[in-house]
Amino acid sequence: MSAIYILWLRQLKRYLRSRTRIIGSLGQPLLFLLALGFGFGPIFRKAGQGNYLQFLAPGVIAMTILFTAVFSGIELIWDRQFGFLKETLVAPVPRLTIMLGRTAGGATVAVLQGLIVAAICLVAGVRVSGPAALFYALLYMVLIGVLFTALGTAIASLLSDFQGFQLIMNFLVMPLFFLSGALFPLADAPRPLQVMAAVDPLSYGVDGLRSALAGTACHFGAATDLGVLAGLTALLLALGAYLFAKIEV
Repeated sequence: MSAIYILWLRQLKRYLRSRTRIIGSLGQPLLFLLALGFGFGPIFRKAGQGNYLQFLAPGVIAMTILFTAVFSGIELIWDRQFGFLKETLVAPVPRLTIMLGRTAGGATVAVLQGLIVAAICLVAGVRVSGPAALFYALLYMVLIGVLFTALGTAIASLLSDFQGFQLIMNFLVMPLFFLSGALFPLADAPRPLQVMAAVDPLSYGVDGLRSALAGTACHFGAATDLGVLAGLTALLLALGAYLFAKIEV
């Protein structure tokens, strides 16, 4: 447990020391929130769908966590190239412990980024359904963070260069986001899009987060959202641990 805490703390310190990273990672969420939220708001309202900013905010929060969590895998490649990973792996600590510590740190950073964006959403005019909503929203944010940090770690364990990681992420992250229902209601989407959204793990995070914050009914159902996220999180943690244990430095 002490090794997990040390690795978690190291990830957190890296994040807090990098003000440029904190500010820079807010650019894209703010662009989506302000440009789309206010730009498409009148059209969304005329279509009878209500406040688009209220609808969009959970998707933007989930997007922030997704991007930060998955790209935390780059730090693993960085540590491998500059020798820190080798020093860590030769320590008398199980590799599973090292992987869990790194994942916990990456997920914490991702959730913190999500909380910053959530605060900005509140300032922009988004309203939550009640105090209990914040607890459930945080639960979904944590599940999204751990799930996609484990995914980033699993992919980074197979790669040794930044270019390969970025290429794979561009083919993975953007489809995950755009097919999740973060930008449009899944209930009114064409059937093929609904099918693709159903196999997108982020869809369940966005759905649960939107239900928690806005107080609306879940598209998939609350039990399904939590069950899918929890099951995939456990599966990817196991896969990430297996692949991490196979790393050769």
